[in-house]
Amino acid sequence: MKVGDTHYRSIWFDQASGQVQIIDQRWLPHEFRVVDLRTRDDFARAIRDMWVRGAPLIGATAAYGVAVQMALDASDESLSETWNILHETRPTAINLRWALDDMTALLLPLPIKARAAAAFARAHEICDQDVECNRQIGLHGLQIIKTIAAGKKTGEVINILTHCNAGWLATVDWGTATSPMYHAHQAGIPVHIWVDETRPRNQGALLTAWEMNSHDIPHHLIVDNAGGHLMQHGQVDLCIVGTDRTTAHGDVCNKIGTYLKALAAKDNDVPFYVALPSPTIDWTVKNGIAEIPIEERSDIEVTHVQGRSPDGSIGEVQISPDGTPGGNPAFDVTPRRLITGLITERGVCEASPEGLAALFPDRVLP
Repeated sequence: MKVGDTHYRSIWFDQASGQVQIIDQRWLPHEFRVVDLRTRDDFARAIRDMWVRGAPLIGATAAYGVAVQMALDASDESLSETWNILHETRPTAINLRWALDDMTALLLPLPIKARAAAAFARAHEICDQDVECNRQIGLHGLQIIKTIAAGKKTGEVINILTHCNAGWLATVDWGTATSPMYHAHQAGIPVHIWVDETRPRNQGALLTAWEMNSHDIPHHLIVDNAGGHLMQHGQVDLCIVGTDRTTAHGDVCNKIGTYLKALAAKDNDVPFYVALPSPTIDWTVKNGIAEIPIEERSDIEVTHVQGRSPDGSIGEVQISPDGTPGGNPAFDVTPRRLITGLITERGVCEASPEGLAALFPDRVLP
């Protein structure tokens, strides 16, 4: 996607400097900063402290983290240690473990001298595959939007609600939930996006709104609790969200608040779709509520907010009384019964073991 007139991915290897570079998302939308990740600790910090975020991007970042470490020390001990250090940064997003397992399986059988080159080649490939997966998700999601458009008057706007940021900033490019929106906009279909603010880190307000604004897609930023009201009054035609982990039976774990949107959508007969690349499916888990670990983040994210002051400086302010602690579960699980369908790179399927098996017969379901 583009920032101004320049095409960017969210993570890339810069040939000129020989460094992995990322967009440091902590400063968006007010400042656009690109930083180098030079050491394994840099990669761990970037994932843990959310310089990068979004399940697919976390996986790609971890893959490059392994590659950078292999260039410094390609021993078996270093590879194992890197797996552990990076894996403990974010417990919920399954793409992190998927990427680390993928890199380890590739590198362990290789001679130590061959590991660094192989690791970088595979990290590049993981990024390219993510871009293509998300492009395909967009094309499949576009068909859903076209079907809704066919039932409306010519030129009538399609209102889509999304939660958090499942945009190109959460992936290597295109995004998951946003990819159908970008494809529809490019196809000339009039869409309007309701962007949930997504407390407590406000990824909708800071990131999704920035993406929509950058690509001239009509949108409004709304508070998290407005979605149900809009659905009751017929102002939402479709919900599309992303996911950090989807079970083999179709339950979806996504940013906190997703479950409430799904409940409201079900009550108002609004289609509720989840967009995901296949590495986000955890084939070892059946019951998302019982089996997926939910990350508990710092209470400061709840008691404080970051923003831009009138003087242009970016800072943090406290919004709660002194002495009031904050509870901060970062994700919730939406049961499959509330989901209209899963949009993957292979097509759209029912959120069920049978639906996933039809698209991914090569996987053994638990």
